[in-house]
Amino acid sequence: MNIKDLLVKDVMIMDLQATDKKGAIDEMVQKMYDGGRISDIETYKEGILAREAQTSTGLGDGIAMPHAKNSAVKEATVLFAKSHSGVEYEALDGQPTYLFFMIAAPEGANDTHLQALAALSRLLIDPDFVAKLKDTKTPEDVQNLFQSAEEAKEAEEKQEKLDEATKNTHDTNRKFVVAVTACPTGIAHTYMAEDALKKKAKEMGVEIKVETNGSEGIKNRLTAEDIARADGVIVAADKKVEMNRFDGKELVNRPVSDGIRKTEELITLATSGTAPTFHSSESDSNEESSSAEGSIGSRIYKDLMNGVSHMLPFVIGGGIAIALSFMIDQFIGVPQDQLSMLGNYNEAASWFNQIGGAAFGFMLPVLAGFIASSIADRPGLIVGFAAGALANTGGAGFLGALIGGFLAGYVILFLKKLFKGLPKSLDGIKTILFYPVFGLLITGGLMLLVNVPMKVINDGLNGFLLSLDGTNAALLGALLGGMMAIDLGGPINKAAYVFGTASIAATVTEGGSIIMASVMAGGMVPPLAIFIATLIFKNKFTKDQKDAGLTNLVMGLSFVTEGAIPFAAADPLRVIPSFVVGSALAGGLVGGFGIRLLAPHGGVFVALLLSHPLLYLVFIAIGAIVSAVILGIVKKPVA
Repeated sequence: MNIKDLLVKDVMIMDLQATDKKGAIDEMVQKMYDGGRISDIETYKEGILAREAQTSTGLGDGIAMPHAKNSAVKEATVLFAKSHSGVEYEALDGQPTYLFFMIAAPEGANDTHLQALAALSRLLIDPDFVAKLKDTKTPEDVQNLFQSAEEAKEAEEKQEKLDEATKNTHDTNRKFVVAVTACPTGIAHTYMAEDALKKKAKEMGVEIKVETNGSEGIKNRLTAEDIARADGVIVAADKKVEMNRFDGKELVNRPVSDGIRKTEELITLATSGTAPTFHSSESDSNEESSSAEGSIGSRIYKDLMNGVSHMLPFVIGGGIAIALSFMIDQFIGVPQDQLSMLGNYNEAASWFNQIGGAAFGFMLPVLAGFIASSIADRPGLIVGFAAGALANTGGAGFLGALIGGFLAGYVILFLKKLFKGLPKSLDGIKTILFYPVFGLLITGGLMLLVNVPMKVINDGLNGFLLSLDGTNAALLGALLGGMMAIDLGGPINKAAYVFGTASIAATVTEGGSIIMASVMAGGMVPPLAIFIATLIFKNKFTKDQKDAGLTNLVMGLSFVTEGAIPFAAADPLRVIPSFVVGSALAGGLVGGFGIRLLAPHGGVFVALLLSHPLLYLVFIAIGAIVSAVILGIVKKPVA
């Protein structure tokens, strides 16, 4: 497949009407849908907006390359659009954008598609080509221009390979730089940065080798010989790349956009002898290291979410298995004087209870282990697991395991610095002997101290959770339900959800958690409210938004709060407060009536595991209707 096959004439826009970023994205996505290249506008657009949230795809010099790779894409396509007046697209250089290439790649995009997309990205580095592109009048002109440029590029690359093959030795008088480029989707920016660096290096008389970490995998991988010979290293990446191999080299670490727009600055710094020397935390490790650490808060959040995401399958699987044991006993029957045995009375129920209990037993060690792993790579895993297990047996609970995970991770980082000066001959045993033994002893000793106050706090929290009823439960349920709707999957939403899942372990014997039930109710309301609002207030939504209503129904019933994000992003000041009111109402009603849930996910599909399933669904419906009505009142009609 070549570029001409991807640049479909039917989805080109030769006179883009939009004047701002939102309008441009909407216009291009609609054209993709009208041309039959995507099956669902909201799903594809959500991918586009998620990429834009990381960093603007407005590259500067009048070019933007919004792109997404998801299930809504039927066939790999590049939509070309041209604006005569320019669009305020939040470009990296702050200037208007005139040329757009919206890339749609299917989830299972093969290498042929990806290579063609990479080739397209490389062509846009040439200013002469871009100037010719701005002068095109028809879709045929665009296709023919790309076809000619692609053929010329292929001929140039063949000549370069031929020239390289005839060289027996490297020119020792020239500076040599190695570089790695990578972006989150690995479709466009990765290859544009590669080509920009190679072109600028050639102009500067610098020899360069660039490794790309794109969607088709790692290409042109740097060898140990390349790295050893290099005068400097450039990492232009917005995602994790293998960093430890550059230990001891002068390294310039920048976002991938700098690899496209600030090539001369990067190459000059890498060859000047003034770049910072990179020190790996573990020189013989093959673990990946983040290319951009971010703020302290973002690192802590990332580490915590790594632990939570690995813990959730154990909580979900174990919670549902235990809930099924309660259902079986209730269905078969348990004598009144044996109600304390609920979930263990009948043999079948006992089987499910044992299975669920086994999964639950891993919850805290997995949480702590993967928090520590996120901080200190693989050496942190065993120490984190042990810290979580000690928190479990010591009664420190979820909060103790959380602290234990961070303790374990930072203890391993301390040990890595402590043992850095050991002879190279001992490198092989550091990971398998020194880190686990000393890490275990230090972290274990600290956890024995931490467990004492954390057990008091955990017991107090568990006592509070078990005693929840009436007004207290309603207020807490309303607070957590509202939190689920504030940022729809962001940090506040995740904080409420993590608190809900943590409460399950403390309330297993009571038949489930009121908190978890309130949290799930609050999270189901926003997408369901969108579905109802698009049915009742048709004049307040565009055709695309009304079409997405049915999708939100499915998402809401499945407890996927994120389905409402595109609507909130489009009109946050009206949409989000509407969501918060309905979610808080649903959470408060669930808490006030003491409805309990053992499963931390599943929506209506785990309704039978609720203590009062019908009442629960009624409360969610009330919250969704209230949100929908408020949204319909405050939202302006569509012109």
